[in-house]
Amino acid sequence: MWGIVPAAGLGSRIQPLAFSKELLPVGSRREGMIERPCAVSEYLVERMIRGGADKICFVISPGKSDIVEYFGGSYGPATIAYVVQPQPVGLCDAIFRATPLVDDNEAVLVGLPDTIWFPETALAELPDMLSFLLFPVERPEFFDVVLLDETGRVRQILVKQKEPGSNWIWGAFKMPGRVLRDLHRLWQDRNGRDEYIGSLVNAYLAAGGEAVGIKAGRAYVDVGTLNGYRAAMNLLENSGPASAPGTAWPELGDQAGLRRIAQAKMR
Repeated sequence: MWGIVPAAGLGSRIQPLAFSKELLPVGSRREGMIERPCAVSEYLVERMIRGGADKICFVISPGKSDIVEYFGGSYGPATIAYVVQPQPVGLCDAIFRATPLVDDNEAVLVGLPDTIWFPETALAELPDMLSFLLFPVERPEFFDVVLLDETGRVRQILVKQKEPGSNWIWGAFKMPGRVLRDLHRLWQDRNGRDEYIGSLVNAYLAAGGEAVGIKAGRAYVDVGTLNGYRAAMNLLENSGPASAPGTAWPELGDQAGLRRIAQAKMR
């Protein structure tokens, strides 16, 4: 299974930094008796591995060689590959840069490397079809809200709209490789005009495609702003230290405590 990590963005909301935003230190991890800073993108990579990924593809811009230097060729049990997005022209373009690596029958996970969310094992809840991992948030207008029918099928994705009528947003998604290629072909047929995955999926649904939403998420933080960075630090402080990479991948922190945090944020 592949995990695709789109990491070519400029990170303008939290600049200036002297390194790629995906390497922003957030929380810590232990290597034996030594506690070390943890890059924010490590949280997504660990969650993808917990979800079954054994290959990770970072999509980077030409100037982000520090990500290659940081992660190298592997992370824990997963092999890492890199592809380049020449220009930061949107999430769809970034994701489809990895398409040549993926076989039709392979599963694909996609997540955002500047987010931290719980529970860590939530990706394992997604079925083997186009499926979105959903999280409740306080300010859904800043995210992509997923509207479901009574059976859990996706009706529509509202991309950063005011008063969207739901507070459930997608934080990651899964699909077979053949669906990745179907979406890529549709994106090409639409002359690559879709910057965000939500608008492309809406076109996919209108053409007869199917997707489901799984409300398995409890807490979600976008670390791409200073306020988000502070929220992430508070979330991690209440959840306990991160596990060391390449170990047995135990559960991170106190899940009951995380539920209390998520419930408090929803009040």
